[in-house]
Amino acid sequence: MKLLRLAFFMLGGCIVCSACTSEVKKISNATITINIYYTGKNNNARKFAEEMEQSGTVAAIRKEAGNRRYEYFYPKNDEQTVLLIDTWENQEALNKHHNSPMMNKIAELRNKYNLHMKVERYVEDVSGVPDQDKKFIKE
Repeated sequence: MKLLRLAFFMLGGCIVCSACTSEVKKISNATITINIYYTGKNNNARKFAEEMEQSGTVAAIRKEAGNRRYEYFYPKNDEQTVLLIDTWENQEALNKHHNSPMMNKIAELRNKYNLHMKVERYVEDVSGVPDQDKKFIKE
């Protein structure tokens, strides 16, 4: 699966032109992957991830309709950061997750450990891997 990274900047609102409308529709139905870098002090990011796992919160999120992946990773060169890779079937599934009671638990733990976040959002490029890139991939 190839992902397309999108960045949105809002300056007094956003207008979608008719040429972009079909792309917006594709994006709303596309798989969404969100990378969240949680950063804190005193190993709090790792403590947060551990409590998320041990409390059953991660297991509950993985059972939510539309969730495809919810995994924590630890960067080799940064002991104060945890990377969450969070993938959803589409924007609708992500919206339901954001409106679920699960978000209160996540916010509660994030505040408990005083974590800050950097977020990257990617949408699936349904056109697949270009032929010129396939030679670099060993399957």
